[in-house]
Amino acid sequence: MTTAADALVAQLESYGVEHIFGTCGHTNIALLDAIGRSSIDFVIARHEQTAAHAADGYARATGKPGVVLMHVGPGMMNAVTGVATAALDSIPLVAISGDIPSYLYGRHPHQEVNLHADADQTAIYRPFVKRAWHVHRVEDLPRFTERAFWTATSGRPGAVLLNVPMDLFSRAASTAAFPLPKKATSPDLPIEDAERIAAALVEAERPLIYIGGGAGGPAIRELAEHLDIPVAHSLMAKGALPDEHPLVLGMTGFWGLTETNGYARDADVVLAVATRFAETDASSWDPAYTWRFPPSRLIQIDIDPAEIGRNYPVEIGAVADAALAARRILEAVRRLRPDGATRPGLRERIHAARSEMFAASADRGRSDQFPLRPERILADVRAALPDDAVLVTDVGWNKNGVAQCYPLPEAGRFITPGGASTMGFGPAAALGVQLAQPDRVVVALIGDGGMSAQLPALPMAVEQGLPVIFLVMNNRAHGTISDLQSSFFGRSYGCDFVDPEGNPYSPDFAALGRACGADGYLVGEPGDLTVALKTAVERRRPAVIDVPMVNEPVPTPGHWNIKDIYQGIFE
Repeated sequence: MTTAADALVAQLESYGVEHIFGTCGHTNIALLDAIGRSSIDFVIARHEQTAAHAADGYARATGKPGVVLMHVGPGMMNAVTGVATAALDSIPLVAISGDIPSYLYGRHPHQEVNLHADADQTAIYRPFVKRAWHVHRVEDLPRFTERAFWTATSGRPGAVLLNVPMDLFSRAASTAAFPLPKKATSPDLPIEDAERIAAALVEAERPLIYIGGGAGGPAIRELAEHLDIPVAHSLMAKGALPDEHPLVLGMTGFWGLTETNGYARDADVVLAVATRFAETDASSWDPAYTWRFPPSRLIQIDIDPAEIGRNYPVEIGAVADAALAARRILEAVRRLRPDGATRPGLRERIHAARSEMFAASADRGRSDQFPLRPERILADVRAALPDDAVLVTDVGWNKNGVAQCYPLPEAGRFITPGGASTMGFGPAAALGVQLAQPDRVVVALIGDGGMSAQLPALPMAVEQGLPVIFLVMNNRAHGTISDLQSSFFGRSYGCDFVDPEGNPYSPDFAALGRACGADGYLVGEPGDLTVALKTAVERRRPAVIDVPMVNEPVPTPGHWNIKDIYQGIFE
């Protein structure tokens, strides 16, 4: 007899699934047994959030959907944060959860979610996934599976949930093929719209191209170069254009440069591509700091119609694939202005502003102060890593500092949890990235809070033989929030890690790494970090580098509305 579990695994193989991340439970072991007899590798995690973040990292590195397998009730609830992180960053992820037996609904069998609705655990995921399917009949499983993969990867990518009562896995099922549709044609930009947008850019005196994490392809770069238009980017889009490009202004918003925010504020025409104008990138949408629409004229292109005009009024809004739209606009611009344009002094002003910022960071990065200043840590990381290394960050200095002042090489990659800004993402997501790209150096650049949130990532790295370097920027606190509280309330309380006597406390993460079977390096003086990094890169083993760091706030040239709240000056 062919079971539904066997048929599902065969279907997953036909879709090109090579790895499934997850944890076992009595509701999914029939599927695990079928996976064990297939070509698919089950990547066992010690916690469901770890599994979800790892699947997310794998999807970001490959462009293929990540797949995570969960157990009923507490198992799938443990994964909520990880699946939601992928969903909010538009990452294709298929979450498969086992559920209670279909014939025991409402009787409160072991681990059923039913306080307000019988066996309705899919409701937990509905606020953030693109779609949640609950399988009632074994005949529906292949069709729902096909819909899940199609929905996760088409249009604006995202996370989906496929919920399967455990008894269905063991029932007889058809082995008929259920192929995915061939890739649909992405929505293109009509020629007349491209010409309108091209005309606006050509006629503008102070145009700006603003790109988000969904922007891709070389056309944006060619468009900027042809008309000599500066490019600003969101947090998620760092690296879309090389940091050293003479037209790259850098990041806007809370942690953006003063020059970048100023140019954005005074631009007469803004072409925004694949961005939702998140609060962090828009200085809480306060027109005094970053964006002013009007008087600035906004042209917004996004594959998701819900994002057009969500936060700012648009003059031209287009639902289109970012790369295709950029290509159409470039073609129209070349017809309208074949010789291009130059803006005297623009590149020099950008270079001066960027150089000043990077130089100031480099000066602070030469300090031998110990514990190390965060800029010193970033400088040593940049010097010790190969140019094509992948930095996977958590939240705090490790994310904001890299986005703001880390000169990312063109061959490098920066992966961060933008939408949810999830602490604990970095250690686990780095595992999926390393599994997807085994020949690259992958560094999880994290704080001590983030490492503590995802301790299961350490044994998982050892079990899977993944040479991730976990670099812990250890300030013995939730440092960013501690700084925020100290700035507005005069002290930090509930944000710093202390022992019973009130002394700063931290585990020895290097020793913890060694206890798990990884290499462990405890930085005891300034020169130790570079040595540890180079050694870890050469050894190609899982490694933990524990770096004592002074707690310093990340410079915030933009604005965050919560500061008004703390100061009591809001309406």
